[in-house]
Amino acid sequence: MASLMGNGHGAPGIVRDPATVRGLEIPHVLPHEKVFPIQIGSKLFRLSGASISSDAFRTPAEKPRAPSYFSEYFKCQLATAETRRAQGEPDQGIKTLYIDRDPTIFSDISRHLQGYHIQPRDGSHFVKLFADAQFYQLPRLVSQLFEDNIYISIGGREFRVQKDLFTAPGDTPNYFTLGFAVMFSSTDAVFPGLDRAGLLRPPSIVPPAVPSRSGEVFAELIHMLKGYPLHIRNEAHRAELLRDCRYFLFKGLEQKLIPHSISHNLQRGKDEITIRLEDIRQPGLSITFDAPFQTVPSPEPFARHLRYSAPSMSGWVHYMRPFVDTTPHELIIEISGECTRLDVDTMRAEFSGDAKKRVNRLVEVLANKINMPNARPMGLLMGSGAGSQPESPASGTLGEGGVKVVFEGGSSIVLDGKVWKEEEEGESGVKMEEDGVVDVDAPSRKRRRVEGGAESEVWTVRTGQWRVRVQAASNDKSAVECVLIAVKIDAFTAELARNQQRGFLSG
Repeated sequence: MASLMGNGHGAPGIVRDPATVRGLEIPHVLPHEKVFPIQIGSKLFRLSGASISSDAFRTPAEKPRAPSYFSEYFKCQLATAETRRAQGEPDQGIKTLYIDRDPTIFSDISRHLQGYHIQPRDGSHFVKLFADAQFYQLPRLVSQLFEDNIYISIGGREFRVQKDLFTAPGDTPNYFTLGFAVMFSSTDAVFPGLDRAGLLRPPSIVPPAVPSRSGEVFAELIHMLKGYPLHIRNEAHRAELLRDCRYFLFKGLEQKLIPHSISHNLQRGKDEITIRLEDIRQPGLSITFDAPFQTVPSPEPFARHLRYSAPSMSGWVHYMRPFVDTTPHELIIEISGECTRLDVDTMRAEFSGDAKKRVNRLVEVLANKINMPNARPMGLLMGSGAGSQPESPASGTLGEGGVKVVFEGGSSIVLDGKVWKEEEEGESGVKMEEDGVVDVDAPSRKRRRVEGGAESEVWTVRTGQWRVRVQAASNDKSAVECVLIAVKIDAFTAELARNQQRGFLSG
């Protein structure tokens, strides 16, 4: 029974330790028992010296603070009264302190001085409390508001956002931590750029608001930041979430929202990540180099018992989403938008528009990963006839011939709406050399026969998924090249096949 009562002097379940200091000792800035009149606007407040002194507390570790607006005024009044009494003059009492401010806001401040916890209702209430707390020089209230939640209006909807929601990797610094740093960055500075001594009243502070963004979308982002799953209705919904993620600089959350697929390929014995080309970020790229003379028991006809001859320069490109993934996965990039033209005669792919710029950038990053000097140009990494190109730092982009491409036996290819099989088309122009390097320059018989000679077969790839491999160049063993290994392709050869998949705007 005694254990339930603690030391026997309290209620059951409550431990009473006489050595424990309860609460904070109120300093004797003003006489605690004396009442001081303060008129704010049209309303008169009467606060005890204990209440006014309560927000002047400081521990020995803290640097001394200037007295509050109220304590400074009333200390002067008390000193004047003491002087008058010492000189034998009549005591005129304590004069009322009049301040032309909002009495509604000060009503909350007075409750704080009396020991109650106050909570801002919205962004407008928050900035008014913060401005007046700094103006009155109330350090405890300023510190409380400084460490409080973020109050902001987004799309006309009020939000109270906990600051600890931004602790996940990549989610800070963000729009809020950077934007609030200007006005609410320090508990010591009264107002940035203003002199407290000559300040008659605090400046007007506009409540934080972002009227140009959607409150509904932001509420969904906050829902995800709290750790809850969110059902993404369609790609338009995903695009809205990603757009506002980038606006508010939630980089970690953005990586969780981008379209991707992570799975384990039992046939290859590897974890794979499929991600769009435009969503790839440089920090997540890496290359897993081949072991010396590694034997690969691959089911692919061209890769069975493959021996890699240049282990220091050959390997598969891997990727891990920044801030989210902890281990890299074998990369499969998805390129859509009909921006890829594939010449199946030379087995090279050319890109257009933004896709070409992104592939160029990908190539540059991969070259840096293998420490290729500028003197050994990027042209040797990709492009046709790279071995004969002059050495120039400017050749680190795609050449006119495009990127080398390989079809595996397991490549899933749909051409003109039908499944394409290699044996129906003839040789693919790909062969394996004895040292295990993919030779994509072998002659091909994949041609369209027309009057007047042979014309190269060119496919327009609607959507393609590719593995990325860096390996020793077939025509220059001292250089390396980048090869795209087809995983899944949806392509067409003529305008008819494209038009057959068109839809009418009317549905």
